[in-house]
Amino acid sequence: MKKKIFDIIQIGDKSNVASRVFDLCLVAVILLNIGTMVLETFSSLAAFHTTFWWIENLTTAFFCIEYVLRIWTADLLYPERGQIRARLRFLVSYDGIVDLLTILPWFFLSGFVVFRMLRVVRILHLFRINAQYDSFNVITSVLLERRNQIMSSIFIILVLMLASSLCMYSAEHEVQPKAFSNALSGIWWTTSAILTVGYGDIYPVTMLGKAMAVLISFLGVGVVAIPTGIISAGFVEQYAKDARENKQFKREDLSEMGEILVGKEHDYCSRTIEEIEANYSIRIYLVLRGSLHIMPTADLVIEEGDIIVQSCD
Repeated sequence: MKKKIFDIIQIGDKSNVASRVFDLCLVAVILLNIGTMVLETFSSLAAFHTTFWWIENLTTAFFCIEYVLRIWTADLLYPERGQIRARLRFLVSYDGIVDLLTILPWFFLSGFVVFRMLRVVRILHLFRINAQYDSFNVITSVLLERRNQIMSSIFIILVLMLASSLCMYSAEHEVQPKAFSNALSGIWWTTSAILTVGYGDIYPVTMLGKAMAVLISFLGVGVVAIPTGIISAGFVEQYAKDARENKQFKREDLSEMGEILVGKEHDYCSRTIEEIEANYSIRIYLVLRGSLHIMPTADLVIEEGDIIVQSCD
């Protein structure tokens, strides 16, 4: 019974009809819950307030039941841990935190209903592109691989914002003491100028301030483009890497590959691709999971019943 429920509530398992039906129901409930949250804000629909209240409570109750079931079956999701440790692991996992934040406002934090929007993140798991690579994994892997460069570029932007705020304070404080009252009051203007938004509610009036504004705007265009360029280059490299890996599937290479069915007691079970390749000095080319063909990524966890296509070295 427990294993059957676990298989059903696993998101994105296309090999299980009941699981697919559950996924579609989950999407419908998520959209219904968020739609209700939006419609409640229209005063012209005040007559339907009672209907919205029932829909909100029923859909949130559905989320609560799902959350409890996921905690109950956590030991099947993390078989290498005991029951208590597996449940604690789920509670602090990404999905566990998202689930908690989306149902918590229903009980205690009525002012934080915006957390329900986090449910939309769950829908992303349902639309995976498995033919060549998981598109969501490509995004996350690029951001993780380039995190140091991205953080450095963001640091440069913050330094420029602070320096620009100080410059505008020096140039404009005497003329506009209310608009530029202290060294940090120019942050709002600097942000809109560097990001080329330009709201116009605060602006320099002195010649020195205007000259600085022109220079800061030019610098902002170049500096803001840095993280965009870093991320774009990361995507290009990732796509090129995937293309190179796909070329390895040539007919003459088939003799150097082998398939392994991962059982519950197998050494690969519940380990990531990165751990397996590092510990056993092999290359994993493909993971077959039910009807899915999954291109391996470093953080992909091998599950019981997976078929691994790997090098025979």
